Amino acid sequence: MSDKVEKILVSGDVDGNFNQLFKRVSNVIQKSGPFSMLLCVGNFFGSDNSQWMQYKNGVVKVPLPTYILGPNHSGVTNNYPDMKGCELCENIIYLGPSGIYPCSSGLRVMYLSGMQADVKKKNNTTFIMDNILALETQATNKPAIDILITSQWPHAVCNFAKKAEGCNPEISGSTMISRLAFKVRPRYHFSGLEGVYYERLPYRNHRVLIEPARHVSRFFGLANVGNSEKQKWLYAFNITPMAHCDTAELTKQPTDISECPYSDANVAHQTKENVAQSCGAQFFYDMNTKPGDDKRGKKRRGDGDESGERRRMPPKPTGPCWFCLASPEVEKHLVVSVGNHVYLALAKGGLVPDHLLILPITHFQKVEKFKKALTKMFKKKGKSVVFYERNYRSQHLQVQVIPIPAEAASHVQEIFTDVAESNGIEVDEIPKLSDISQVAPSGTPFFYAELPTGEKLYHRVRKNFPLQFGREVLASPPILNVPERVDWRECKSSKEEETKLRNKIRETFQPYDFTLEDDD
Repeated sequence: MSDKVEKILVSGDVDGNFNQLFKRVSNVIQKSGPFSMLLCVGNFFGSDNSQWMQYKNGVVKVPLPTYILGPNHSGVTNNYPDMKGCELCENIIYLGPSGIYPCSSGLRVMYLSGMQADVKKKNNTTFIMDNILALETQATNKPAIDILITSQWPHAVCNFAKKAEGCNPEISGSTMISRLAFKVRPRYHFSGLEGVYYERLPYRNHRVLIEPARHVSRFFGLANVGNSEKQKWLYAFNITPMAHCDTAELTKQPTDISECPYSDANVAHQTKENVAQSCGAQFFYDMNTKPGDDKRGKKRRGDGDESGERRRMPPKPTGPCWFCLASPEVEKHLVVSVGNHVYLALAKGGLVPDHLLILPITHFQKVEKFKKALTKMFKKKGKSVVFYERNYRSQHLQVQVIPIPAEAASHVQEIFTDVAESNGIEVDEIPKLSDISQVAPSGTPFFYAELPTGEKLYHRVRKNFPLQFGREVLASPPILNVPERVDWRECKSSKEEETKLRNKIRETFQPYDFTLEDDD
């Protein structure tokens, strides 16, 4: 890993559960190596802070530098000896009401403590428009903000994306935080307080064909530490500070990107009296924008991105994606297990009852953990597994998981070759230690299969590729002998049957399901 890369942990509301937080953090560090810091959003202190004294007195050590936000209600302000920012104990630092924390690596973390309030109600647990304007000023003419942490969610964050389950930021969210995110364009934004986990689709920070491409932003709402619903409360990620990023890579747009959820119509605005409206459905509007200015009040002609060049947005998907968890089209009754970046689902119209799919949640392509777990599970059942994927006429990466009789494993490569020849397709074997990304450049249409005997087969798709090629191979008599099931549309089951089968597979997979204890 490059020395420019930072490994960061972010936690939701701790609520006084310090032992559970730092035990989990220690386990993550032991398993995944050292992290630069832990950021905590939401309520750090709770109604019961009996575990705190052992850390404050140094009896128990905090495993890594931990940065927290200020109080969100008056009941815990006594735990903060200096409301301007201070060290609460070794390795736990209260950042302060608002500001930018510049890391030695070049990473820039913007923080905003408390809840939105009217200027007349300003106290140690709230923020007003003055705080927002000061942060915007600090962020001007410098490398953009890498990470923004706020306790309160931004209002309107769910626009153009799946709605958050269990909360409504349209009511509880802050229009001032929406404005802040809109103006400073953080690469990552984390919030707490709502008690639910929510990973929003990444959103763009430029207007297509009008402005040059900019980096995207990603918002995460984190649940409470140790919540009974087992919703995700600890998030781990790697980030290279923007100051050290390659411009082309930084402004690359993911395929599942959405429009920016914020606009002049749903964020707070400064008035002549410099008074901001408290969160809700009413807003102040900026009447000072001049003709020729864009929505953010900048001249279109002179506005540029990190590269100073104008770029066109890559083509958007042609329609809704059936496989993105954030998409309303996804059939959630088929989902077997959900990891941090990848989920496991029952295939609709599967070749066999336990035909599965490994799918990135947001087109994220690290699926190896699921592959290893499924290989172990099917081996226990006396079966081998074929994994294949098709990057052709598909908006979302899908790794097909087909269990086959162990005795048929030795025939798979031969059948692949025979069926390929009959379809006029050339299939190449690539080195076993290579990765598909090394063979197929980004955007290349391909078919790729990993066989139970270790071979990796690759075909560069050009035109007229049979979409059911993989199913045709595995359905053939030497392997599964179900030629009538080549077309998945002829294999449909009722939702009740699919749910029953999903439950059976979920129970079988549970002993191998690393997501049950893997929060990072």
